[in-house]
Amino acid sequence: MGDPVRLPRLSLCISLLAVSAAWPQALKEQLHLRVPMRDGVELCTNVFSRASARLPAILVRTPYGKGADLAATYRLFVDNGYAVVVQDVRGRGHSEGAFRRLEQEVADASDTLDWVAAQRWSNGKVGMVGGSYLGIAQWKAAISGNPHLKAISPAVSGSDDYEDRFYSKGGALKLGHRLQWLAQNMRAPGFPRPEFRAFVLHLPIRTSDLASAGQTIDVFQTALNHPAYDSFWESISTRAQLEKVRVPVLAFGGWYDNFAENDLEAFRQLRALGREARIVIGPWAHNMTSPFRGFDYGPASVPAIRRMQLEWFDRWLKLRPSKKPDTPANFFVMGANRWQREQQWPPVEAREVRLYLVSGGKANTVDGDGRLGETRPGSSGPDRFVFDPLKPVPTMGGAVCCDPAIFPWGPMDQRPVEKRRDVLVYTSPILKRDLPVLGPIKAVLYASTTAPDTDFTVKLVDVFPDGRAVNLCDGILRLRYRESLERPRLASPGQVYRITVQAGVTGNVFRKGHRLRVEISSSNFPRFDRNPNTGRPVAGETELRTATQTIYHDADRPSHVILPVIP
Repeated sequence: MGDPVRLPRLSLCISLLAVSAAWPQALKEQLHLRVPMRDGVELCTNVFSRASARLPAILVRTPYGKGADLAATYRLFVDNGYAVVVQDVRGRGHSEGAFRRLEQEVADASDTLDWVAAQRWSNGKVGMVGGSYLGIAQWKAAISGNPHLKAISPAVSGSDDYEDRFYSKGGALKLGHRLQWLAQNMRAPGFPRPEFRAFVLHLPIRTSDLASAGQTIDVFQTALNHPAYDSFWESISTRAQLEKVRVPVLAFGGWYDNFAENDLEAFRQLRALGREARIVIGPWAHNMTSPFRGFDYGPASVPAIRRMQLEWFDRWLKLRPSKKPDTPANFFVMGANRWQREQQWPPVEAREVRLYLVSGGKANTVDGDGRLGETRPGSSGPDRFVFDPLKPVPTMGGAVCCDPAIFPWGPMDQRPVEKRRDVLVYTSPILKRDLPVLGPIKAVLYASTTAPDTDFTVKLVDVFPDGRAVNLCDGILRLRYRESLERPRLASPGQVYRITVQAGVTGNVFRKGHRLRVEISSSNFPRFDRNPNTGRPVAGETELRTATQTIYHDADRPSHVILPVIP
């Protein structure tokens, strides 16, 4: 599988004490401190703290470089009586060792927490903050059970390495996300940054790390060796070990973020365990800040997140009572452009509404006869399309990650996709009143294929009066995982299967005058990898075959989408 990525210890990884002109004069910087781990590897760490005071600390652990810009991001904490500790994780930046992202963070976090608590400027209480990988590092620290960790605030981090970082709830590989991350962060020295389209089209997927990063990446190869959810994934999953998380958690996520589903699942499970858990989900993609072109959710859509985190840490590290109402969950509802407070996820008041797929057998394209309605279908002919993995349906926005300049994310007009004959389109009548939807979306389909394995995709769309078809959420099911992610089973060509496609999560009011739409196809590329339709292991496949897909919607096989509607 190749050697793990190794970065040498740089000569500047030394202890240095200085006063920064960019920070208040009372603040001192300790740069490039060498913090020993239990195996002797030393991790480079910066500390920003005020002199002559024993302070609670905010720890940030990052694989992206502990530079001054990152430190300035957390200046609010320093200005309010905290020491800020920023560390390069093992094998990254100026830290020693091999970068093994799936395995190293629990022990390294615990050792670092012990080190922070032992410093003269520390009062022994530590919180952690940060997003994406920096959020993952917090979950791993919480799992360690280290007594010095008092609270965490992860953002856009997810809680399961299989479903979040590599695969999906339906078993397809998050190809564009994973390869773009490798190209941006794991390229071999001197390897030029390749074109995005070139490396996502590369076959076999087994060698796409060479195409995107110029070297074999151990963590990528390990993931490909475990395409099903097995004991390997369970052993490193945060979600599988949430009972070990006993510190208070304030989490943030976005409806258009890659990790939203398991941000919410972690919150749900922690609340069920009786833990102190809070969550805020906004109309955001992975970076939580950049607006979406052509969409304005109003000034309330970007709250003072850092201030919210400061109040959280004041509560748990300084024992200051909160002055604001403490609602467990706060969800931004698009369409209405307002925040909604809830006690749990999914919202207790949500009721399931089934919208059935109906057509005269010609639902292909937006100009077809596909309809959505609350009445179960009677005699209704099935819809068919041909899935050609050489000509996949292109991804247009959605919960993708992590560079919008080359892999656009968020809401986009889906009408170009809806012109394709390999996309079935089902649209509701014009709404006579607002329809608030808040929760997970799923579709129950009765489907058959001519292939031993294939994919089915579902996308929920809000159709505006001017015709714009704006995506809200989507999902995919690799048919071999129709029974479970743990037990793949190939299909019998021609047999009709009742399948459930988890189509993501959303909070949206479909306004009066709008319409609901559901798109069904077999690809969403490169958000997900293409199914070659051969039934063989996907990672090593170079042959791509076409498959004829059939969606049934009659009295005995009522395909439908399930919406969590708020009364």
